[in-house]
Amino acid sequence: MKTNEVIYSLRTKREMSQEELAEKVFVTRQAVSRWENGETVPNTETLKLLSNLFDVSINTLLGSPRKLVCQCCGMPLDDSSLSRETDGSFNEEYCKWCYTDGKFVYSSMEQLTDFLADHMSNEDFTPDRVRAYLSTLLPNLAHWKKEQ
Repeated sequence: MKTNEVIYSLRTKREMSQEELAEKVFVTRQAVSRWENGETVPNTETLKLLSNLFDVSINTLLGSPRKLVCQCCGMPLDDSSLSRETDGSFNEEYCKWCYTDGKFVYSSMEQLTDFLADHMSNEDFTPDRVRAYLSTLLPNLAHWKKEQ
């Protein structure tokens, strides 16, 4: 979906008029109309307000142009798995299992690897294979690059 379609869909699902949406995000009804007609896109601050109002990520509002991946564990992300900041806003960098309440759950790559090896392994993907996979994946993720 394109941004204009996403905004229209979210607004109409909540049975809001363009005027009501405009009031909630501090813009004019004409601005909402231009977004929904695809003439313009909301600015960054307005996208944040829309994200909070509709409880969706900015990535979703923009039509999911980026494939989000947790920068701690490598899991693909969508709105249901995104972490949140302490103020309730989405954090599009991490999953809710790696980052919660403004804090990281795993203090080291080894701790995360131990957890994932226990939970990802099966008869075809042994704990040793999981560890080998993670040893190449994790060091390339932003969270662990910062730690190096």
